[in-house]
Amino acid sequence: MSTASTTSGRSVGHGRRAGIRRRRILSYVVMTILAVVFLFPLVFMFVSSLKPDSQILRDVSSLMAFVPYGDISLDNYRGIFDRVPVWRFLGNSILVTVTTVGLGLFVNSLAGFALSRLRWRGRGLVLAFVIATLIVPFETIAVPMVFWVSKLPTLGLENGVLVYDFGWLNSYKVQIIPFVANAFSIFLFTQYFSTIPRSLDEAARIDGAGWFTIYRRIIVPLSGPAFATVAILTFLAAWNQYLWPLMVVQQEELRPVMVGMQYFFQLDTAWGEIMAYTSLITLPVLVVFLIFQRQFIASVAASGVKG
Repeated sequence: MSTASTTSGRSVGHGRRAGIRRRRILSYVVMTILAVVFLFPLVFMFVSSLKPDSQILRDVSSLMAFVPYGDISLDNYRGIFDRVPVWRFLGNSILVTVTTVGLGLFVNSLAGFALSRLRWRGRGLVLAFVIATLIVPFETIAVPMVFWVSKLPTLGLENGVLVYDFGWLNSYKVQIIPFVANAFSIFLFTQYFSTIPRSLDEAARIDGAGWFTIYRRIIVPLSGPAFATVAILTFLAAWNQYLWPLMVVQQEELRPVMVGMQYFFQLDTAWGEIMAYTSLITLPVLVVFLIFQRQFIASVAASGVKG
């Protein structure tokens, strides 16, 4: 009897393990198919950047568009440097993006800390107002923002003399400061900080730590995934800015990489050079995501499960 029950238990355990193995294989197959589907546009872009325009147009209706064959060369990459000041645009985008990310992490995390850890009247109302701003499309406020930034005061040096003037147009700060505070980043920090035990705050307060010390010594070290997620999302938003720089920056030496796309649609459209240019400006985004992908996934999981 015991032998029969043991054999039955082993068969049930073996069947359960086989079922788990089949589900795991099926999930891997589905994820592989999805990965291939999402990678198709990137593969097409990188492969097309190596082909001449005539071959791109000939292959676009077939699977050969994803195969690097035929007249493969780096001529398109050399051509983009003749058409646009690529290094200048890249430098501008890197400066604007890095500054926006750095200031955004500090400002939005402080706001999230105040909304999640401090006790003060009206906190829920302020958080609701912050979340409500997410439903307002940027296009609806773009023109009023242009008006207001054109009226803001500014200080500068001219021949060693401090000059006071009005208007932020044609500057780096007009591309940075309006996008430092971000409603979604504040909400994400608030949600993540709320998952950290409040007993840590109480213990630190007993030891004489102030709120900023608690933020710097306790909350920030425990919130790496949240900071990585906000850094990625802010990086993407700042790097992909097109409409706003097009409206507020007319000087070529201040323009970011996305505005440089319009140079390829003037006179004749060079599809190979367009693919080479988009490939070049896509690489920094891929590198940033690959560096922070684990923290990004951990933050989304924590916010979705615990928040």
